[in-house]
Amino acid sequence: MIYLDAAATSLQKPPSVARAVAWSIGACASVGRGGHAAAERAAQVTYACRTELAGLFDCEPEQVVFTMNATHGLNLAIASVVPKGGRVLISHFEHNAVTRPLHARHAEIRHFGTLFDDPATLEAFRRGLETKPDAVVCTHVSNVFGYILPIGQIAALCREADVPLVIDASQSAGTLPLSLRETGAAFVACPGHKGLLGPQGTGILLCAHAACPLLFGGTGSLSESQEMPPFLPDRLEAGTHNVCGLAGLLEGVRYVRRSGTERLLAHEQALLRAAVQGSRRRASRACSGALRRAAFCRSPKNGRLRGGGAAAGRCGHRRARGAALCSDGTPRGRNTANRDAAAELLAVQYDAGDPAFFECNEKTVLVFSDSSCYCAEIGYN
Repeated sequence: MIYLDAAATSLQKPPSVARAVAWSIGACASVGRGGHAAAERAAQVTYACRTELAGLFDCEPEQVVFTMNATHGLNLAIASVVPKGGRVLISHFEHNAVTRPLHARHAEIRHFGTLFDDPATLEAFRRGLETKPDAVVCTHVSNVFGYILPIGQIAALCREADVPLVIDASQSAGTLPLSLRETGAAFVACPGHKGLLGPQGTGILLCAHAACPLLFGGTGSLSESQEMPPFLPDRLEAGTHNVCGLAGLLEGVRYVRRSGTERLLAHEQALLRAAVQGSRRRASRACSGALRRAAFCRSPKNGRLRGGGAAAGRCGHRRARGAALCSDGTPRGRNTANRDAAAELLAVQYDAGDPAFFECNEKTVLVFSDSSCYCAEIGYN
């Protein structure tokens, strides 16, 4: 099967992931709710997963908080560092999982930088820090374009300005190296079901900053107190853990660590080249329904294929330095100049060479070069 939506959810996982989930359903009870064998096995699985993740992200096991997904983690992080009505710097690439929680807190949002231009982005970011924001929230890799932001330099500037940084590692965790210790970030949010190869409904929040709970309830610790425990990870992990999901996530993370992020990245890039070459050969043939709906996005560094546009940031889909990439509703007319401008922009930004086109339906054009493929869903206005 050809699967083009791994940036949304990894479907092809190591077989050990499914085996671990199936085993845990009959073998594991709840963490911290008893001293019997099934509860002990649950505690062992949970701690082993926490320890593997701490090894991958260069932090302490207690700094690994389990969440439902990256969105859950981002909400926790934003609630912890952004006061109501606070001022926040974000990039132009942020997902709704960042912008919606900020709007819910009535935050003053200021964007920094320009698309695909690291020097300009860093200079704009320096100026933005002079306004003394309460926090910075920045994605590591754009879910729309696959573009890798200079997160190391952004983190260094945040440290110098003493401004807490929240990193959205939804598209990088498990594929690119990332150290909580080296970045000095306040929080890093990661999904378990993408590059970490775990089941859906799993995620983590790496914590190096005081955190505010979103949920309140049982933790299996300090049960006599009506306050959430003051220590991590218990403070942010109210209620019963998704032990079956964590058993699968443990195996996914073990696979990532055994394989190494460099090897996994090289494999993704090889798949990308194969997809581009195969698609160019079949450009004149009818595309399958799955391919018609696909929106390919690629970075020269990570090469991840991005399928579909429903979950992608609409601002990112619509515009890149003024060139419209996607139009809402039914396309009107055939403004190919708009298509050409957007494709030329992406070709220049990614050093792609001469682009080529073919239409999959009334709305989508796939843009290919000799070794790369870039944003689709270039609309007609």
